[in-house]
Amino acid sequence: MPPIALPHDAKAGPTKPEVRAVVRSKLALTEDDHFAEVGSCTGAVTIEAAQRAGRVTAVERKAERLETTEKNLAANAESVRADVEVRNAEAPEGLPDDADALFLGGSRNFEAVLDYAVETAVDRIVMNVSRLEVAGRATDAFRKRDLLEEVVQFQVSHGYELAGATSFDADNPVYMLVGSATPNSDEDDEGGGKKIAADGSGSDETVASRGDER
Repeated sequence: MPPIALPHDAKAGPTKPEVRAVVRSKLALTEDDHFAEVGSCTGAVTIEAAQRAGRVTAVERKAERLETTEKNLAANAESVRADVEVRNAEAPEGLPDDADALFLGGSRNFEAVLDYAVETAVDRIVMNVSRLEVAGRATDAFRKRDLLEEVVQFQVSHGYELAGATSFDADNPVYMLVGSATPNSDEDDEGGGKKIAADGSGSDETVASRGDER
């Protein structure tokens, strides 16, 4: 896929390309999937998803940010293959009842959104968090709903020239929660790998994660 263009600014930075790459791998979208996003903002993740999924529903509570999403979608029209709908609503209102994959780019109303994911049996759920305290609350919320498969913390640094050598500027760390609201019994029964427990326990042998299998 060509790199996405984001010519329009939403006064809130887009999800960084390196972070989007991890989100993309965890969601493992296919043309049969209906992808839903909470907080589309610049549309960076919306566009990435629209290059892979069959349908995309993007929900954004701020009208001006939704307008930015629409403009950036238009700027990437040649690479967008999904049927995309953008909705001005505050999640979980506005979310579809048949989503296969869900991305939460912020923490507003996240518990209600997770309840929606449970009620509608969303297969793949990814939530990005930048604040440690929120990450802790979100992890508890995932666990209480029996959604949690893994928590990933990562940080990206970009090199720049300094006195004829290379130094690095570090981006803020990202906490990524990955989970599912669908049963995973087939994987366990057929020997496809053991799911890592929410408390981190599990076999020390090779574990096939949901993202690795897709």
